[in-house]
Amino acid sequence: MPKPTLKPIEPADLLSLASTVIAADRFPYLATMDCDQPRLRPVSPVRTEGFTVYVANLRTYHKTVEIAANPKVELCYLDDHHKQVRLTGTAGVVTERGLLQEIWDTNPLLRQYLGSLDNPELIIYRITPNRVRYMQEWALEYYEVPVAALPTPAA
Repeated sequence: MPKPTLKPIEPADLLSLASTVIAADRFPYLATMDCDQPRLRPVSPVRTEGFTVYVANLRTYHKTVEIAANPKVELCYLDDHHKQVRLTGTAGVVTERGLLQEIWDTNPLLRQYLGSLDNPELIIYRITPNRVRYMQEWALEYYEVPVAALPTPAA
C-alpha cells in the first residue's frame, strides 16, 4: 500500500480543520489515569464550545475517582477520513447553576435517565484545553493548533 499523498496545511486553517473533526465525531475517547494505569473509554460530550468540551458523568463511575486524583485528561477525536484531533487539558467540575441548567435543558438523555438536575449522581466536567493537535489521515505527524487562538467559552 502506498503512503498517502498529503496536502500541505496552512497554519491559518488549523482551527477550522480541527473544529470540523470534533464536530464529526460524536463519541471521542477520553483518557484518564488510574494510579499508574492509563484508562480509555468512549464518551458522549453534552456540550462543546470551541475546544472546551463538557462531559456528563455519574459519581459512582470510576473515572470520577480518577479525575479527582489527577484532572489531566486527553480526548481523541477521529473522523471518517482518519483525520484526528487530540485535545489535552484539565477536567474540572462545573458548578455554575445557569450553565448546568442550559446543558440539562438541551440533553433529553440526561433528563430521561437522571430525572432531575439536582440528582446527586450527576457530575458535568468541563475539559479546558492546554494543547490541541491535528493530524490528517495517516500522516503520522501532528500539527499544533495554537492554544492562544483557541476560543474560550463565556463563563
